[in-house]
Amino acid sequence: MTDVLWTPPADVRERSRIGTYLSWLREHRGLDFADYDALWRWSVTDLDAFWRSIWDHFEVVAHTPPTATLADRRMPGARWFPGATLNYAENVLRMPGRADGDPVVIAHGQTRGPVTLTAAGLREQVRRVAAGLRRLGVTAGDRVAAYAPNIPETYVLLLATSSLGAVFSSCAPEFGTRSVTDRWQQIEPKVLVAVDGYRYGDKPVDRRGEVAAIRAALPSLEHTVGIAYLDPAGPPPEDALAWSELAAATDEPLTFTPVPFDHPLYVLYSSGTTGLPKPIVHGHGGILLEHLKMLALHHDLGPADRFFWFTTTGWMMWNFLVSGPAVGAAIVLFDGNPGHPDLGALWRLAEETGTTYFGTSAPFLLACRKAGLVPKEIADLSALRGLGSTGAPLPAEGFTWVYAAVGDSLQLQSLSGGTDVCTGFVGGVPLLPVHAGRITCRALGAKVEARSGDGTPVIGELGELVITEPMPSMPVGFWNDPDGTRYREAYFDLYPGIWRHGDWITIDERGGCVITGRSDATLNRGGVRLGTAEFYSVVEGLDEVVDSVVVHLEDDEGGAGELLLFVVLAEGLELDDALRARICRELRTALSPRHVPDEIHQVRAVPRTLSAKKLEVPVKKILTGTPVDSAAAKGALANPESLAAFATFAQRRATEDHPTPA
Repeated sequence: MTDVLWTPPADVRERSRIGTYLSWLREHRGLDFADYDALWRWSVTDLDAFWRSIWDHFEVVAHTPPTATLADRRMPGARWFPGATLNYAENVLRMPGRADGDPVVIAHGQTRGPVTLTAAGLREQVRRVAAGLRRLGVTAGDRVAAYAPNIPETYVLLLATSSLGAVFSSCAPEFGTRSVTDRWQQIEPKVLVAVDGYRYGDKPVDRRGEVAAIRAALPSLEHTVGIAYLDPAGPPPEDALAWSELAAATDEPLTFTPVPFDHPLYVLYSSGTTGLPKPIVHGHGGILLEHLKMLALHHDLGPADRFFWFTTTGWMMWNFLVSGPAVGAAIVLFDGNPGHPDLGALWRLAEETGTTYFGTSAPFLLACRKAGLVPKEIADLSALRGLGSTGAPLPAEGFTWVYAAVGDSLQLQSLSGGTDVCTGFVGGVPLLPVHAGRITCRALGAKVEARSGDGTPVIGELGELVITEPMPSMPVGFWNDPDGTRYREAYFDLYPGIWRHGDWITIDERGGCVITGRSDATLNRGGVRLGTAEFYSVVEGLDEVVDSVVVHLEDDEGGAGELLLFVVLAEGLELDDALRARICRELRTALSPRHVPDEIHQVRAVPRTLSAKKLEVPVKKILTGTPVDSAAAKGALANPESLAAFATFAQRRATEDHPTPA
C-alpha cells in the first residue's frame, strides 16, 4: 500500500525482543506462529498459556509461586496468579543486563543541573529511603504521597514505598490545592513528600503555600518530608523532615516485602473533570507483567536503550516510563516546559542523552509540524530508533511529518490505552509495518474489539471500544469501594461482563486501528457518528488556527441539532467571514458536508486537563445550561479561566440569535 512509511527489516526476528520471545515459545512451549496476527489470536484466546509465558520468559522474581495463572476469568473480578507473592520494586531493581556502574536514570530539567544515577546508585538511594520510611513507621498498606515533579527523588520514593508493600500516589506540583486534596483525601496518606516549587522554563513557581494547604486538608498525615528543589538552601516546611534526613546513611539492607499478586502498588486517578477523580488501584503483579510485555515485546526496549517519554507525575505515562529498568532500559526524565526556549528543546535533549526511544504526545508532534520544525536538522537523532505518540489520535499528516522531519528509519508507534489499565492496549510492534494515520495493532493479551450499537462486533466500521477478556493490569479496584459498585459502573454498565473503555474505534481486517475520539463527545449528525479527532486534524491544519473544540448539541425533537466550533486563532488574528468560509470549505472537502459547523466562534483558549486533553464534554454541559462549577472540577484543568467564555456564551445564547463569546 502507498501509505506504508516503515517496513520491518528482513531479519527482524533475529534483532528484536519479540523475535527472541517467539524462539523461546518454539523451544519451551512447542508453539510456532507464522505472523503477528496468529500470535495475537493465541494471546487473547489461551490467556493462561500466554500470561504464564510472560511470567516465565521474563523470569519474574517471586517469593512463592502461583498455584494457577487465571483462577477466575470473569470481568470484573478476574483473579490472576493466586498464591504468588512478589514485589514490583524487586523486579524493577533487578535491571537485567545492567552493570552496577551503568547509568540507569538520566534526569534533566529547568530547575537544577542534570542528575545521573547508576544501577548501584539507584539501589543505594532506594535502600536509604526505604529505611527512612521505616523509621517513620511506614508499613505494608500505608499510603505515601508525592507532590513532586519528574525527578529522581520521586522515582526513588516510588520504589522505596513499593519495596515495603506500602502504596504510592503522586500528583504533579502544577496541580492546585483542591485537585490534590480531592485525590488524597480519598486515600488518606500517612506520609507526604513535597517540593517547595519548580521552574517552568525560566519562571520560578513557588508551591510552599499549596503544600501548607494540602497538609492542613489531610488529617491522616503523620509526617511531611520537604525536597528543597526550587531553593536548595531553603529550610523544610515547619515540623517536616528534609529529604536528606529521609535518605540519611544507614546500615539497613535493601529488602523487599513479599506481597500478593494483586496487592496495591499505586493509586492513579481519572482526570476528575466532573466530580471526584476516581482512585484507580493498580497491583504489583499486574503492572509488572503488563509493563514487561509492552516495554520489551512491543517497544523493543532492553539494556542497550535509553527510554524517554515526556510526561509529568500526574499522568500514567510516568508510571509506564519508570518501569523501563525492569527490562534493562535506562530512563530519561525531564521536568520543565517542553517549549522552552523553543520547540526544539526535547529534540536537543534526545541528542544530549543518547535517547533511543522518544515518547511524547500527538499534540506536541503536531505543534512541531505546524511550527515548521525539522528536528533532524537541529539535533543529531541518529541513535533514535523508536518514537512513541499518545494522548490523542495522531493523524496521517503527523505520521508523514515524523518520517520526513525526524528520521526515515525509526519505527513510529502511535498507541492508546489509559490510566485505567496503565498501559497501551493498541499500539505498534516490530513485526509489522507502519501505515500513515493508523495504530498498527492490538497489543498482545488485549482482546480489543469494536462493538456496534446493538453490541455485535464489527470490522471496518466505527464502534465502541471494548475489551472482552481480562488483562492483569486492569484495576484491582477503586479505593474505598468495598463492594465494587463504582468500579462496575465505570466500565461494565453498558455491556455486562465486558469492559467498555469510552472511545470510538475502527479496526480493519489487518488488525490496524483508528481511534476517533471519546464516545461521550461524539458528533452525531443525521444518524452518522463522527469522531472529533479527524475534525481537529482538518481545522488545526490551517495556519490561522492554533486550537479548537467542537461540540454537537442534540435536538430534543430528533432533528440534526447544532454543531458548534470554537477556534483559537494565531496572535493578532480576528475571526471574519472569509476565514469562517475557508474553515467550512476545508471541512466539507476533507471530510463531508455533515462536518460543516452551524456556527464558528473565536475564543481565547480551549479548556484542557492538566494532561492536555480537551474538555469537550464539560463545554457541552456548559452550553446546555449546566453551571461551570458543576460541569467541571476547575482544579483538574490547566486553564480553568477558559470556561468563563463558554458560560458567557451560553447566557447570551439564551437571548440572542448569534452571540459572540467573551
